[in-house]
Amino acid sequence: MSAPHLALILGLGSRAWTDRTTIDNALTEVWHDALQDGYDGISVMEGTAPGADSMCGNWAKARLGDGIAHTPVEADWEGPCVNTCRPGHRRTRRDDTEFCPFAGHRRNQEMIDRKPLMALAFQVGNSTGTADCLRRLNKAGIPVRRWTA
Repeated sequence: MSAPHLALILGLGSRAWTDRTTIDNALTEVWHDALQDGYDGISVMEGTAPGADSMCGNWAKARLGDGIAHTPVEADWEGPCVNTCRPGHRRTRRDDTEFCPFAGHRRNQEMIDRKPLMALAFQVGNSTGTADCLRRLNKAGIPVRRWTA
């Protein structure tokens, strides 16, 4: 038996996003569209951040086995920097752990490089991480459906 043919859909958005119904409706619509287009279902890729990303992931996890897969892509905040990071840029959290503030941008590019069929973006205000991902999606020519609050 061959593996299911799933459309890769990127769900992303602001940590401040609270409208679960909009996310549920958007993902359900895309899932149905994918089935109509001949896919066996969708794989929801998301960046594991609180808010919209986690809501997209939770929607997918609640439907595993129904033609839905979940593809979480975590940022390596505490991991080593890359050669493009400038010296001294790491920041310290309240618990004294250091992190690279550009890890989220690298994770965003990793998700874009996986070439999703489309992205669903749920943005509150000028969320910098969401704005970064939207710029990268635009540059890659990946279609985006966008909701704002």
